[in-house]
Amino acid sequence: MAVVEKVTFNNRTSREFSKTVKQRVDQYFEENDLSKHANAQMVIKTIIMLTLFLGSYALITSGQFSLNTMWFLTFLMGVAAAGIGFSISHDALHGAYSSNNAVNRTLGFTFDMLGANGYIWKITHNIIHHTYTNIHGHDEDLEVAGFIRLSPHSEHKMIHRVQHVLAFFAYSLAMVFWVFVKDYKNFLKTNIGPYNSKNHAVSEWIILFATKAAFYTYMLVLPMLLLDITWIQLAIGFLTLQLTAGLIVGIIFQLAHVVEETDHPLPDEENMIDEHWMIHEMVTTNNFARDNKALCWFVGGLNFQIEHHLFPRVCSVHYPALSPIVEKTAKEFNIPYNHHETFFEAVASHYRTLKKFGDPEFEYSEAAA
Repeated sequence: MAVVEKVTFNNRTSREFSKTVKQRVDQYFEENDLSKHANAQMVIKTIIMLTLFLGSYALITSGQFSLNTMWFLTFLMGVAAAGIGFSISHDALHGAYSSNNAVNRTLGFTFDMLGANGYIWKITHNIIHHTYTNIHGHDEDLEVAGFIRLSPHSEHKMIHRVQHVLAFFAYSLAMVFWVFVKDYKNFLKTNIGPYNSKNHAVSEWIILFATKAAFYTYMLVLPMLLLDITWIQLAIGFLTLQLTAGLIVGIIFQLAHVVEETDHPLPDEENMIDEHWMIHEMVTTNNFARDNKALCWFVGGLNFQIEHHLFPRVCSVHYPALSPIVEKTAKEFNIPYNHHETFFEAVASHYRTLKKFGDPEFEYSEAAA
């Protein structure tokens, strides 16, 4: 059994906000006679995303199209891969897609279909990131690459001076690193996040190698066998898919926590954050482009990260409706509700944050603007 070095939260304070916002969200679902899980709209989106991804793959491997057309289809697969991750895998791995665990587990394998391991992601994301959001040394999402400084409390290096330029290239490469290195690295770690001597079941090791082998086979081996292409052309198509998905996923997730308005608190000498966990999530999380219906549809409501962090087991299709409830409650309790009106405002804020964190003269203070 793993031993956990816990950062604790002072949940004895600010309990009224937690109690009130939970009651109001529950009331919303009860009054509207709604399930907290997927609805018809979510199912339709699932079908569309999977059809776009698998359909594009089928068209490519049919060998009936020109190289330029096949290249464009790899781009569409990259867009669809990001959408599947946002809209299907993410909700399923959180147990939010369905009340049926078997359905969640089955749909969770769409993550493995994309070359990533769902089991290890549930540890690094569901458990570690969602509990220790923006806490240096605990939140794995702050560890993108050694040349990217996403926490003002991490060691500053000379290369961080230009991280506002390098970061977006790093985000693009995230999926390539993920499918070839990241999962294996996390499985082999003695300590992962706050977990010491973490052991993984033999069955999870088998699933890791089996799904990785399946991914490499259908992505790299079959196209070479079925198509009259060179390995360079295969590499271009594969990288187009992965770089497209990586850039989209990387940017969306960074806009949720690494912007000017969000905090990066440190625990005290007793390893405690002197605030209720729900308040911690409010001050470390950011929403953006809430009125952009197309973006909301594509990213699975993950531009509503505040609602997602407070209610991770609620399907993302419901977050736009929950947002006014959470915002109103936050204002009543004088708690920040961080958000940017547009996607580009959020990107600009993230860019400025990268520049600040890359500046060796920058002195961080909580809620620095």
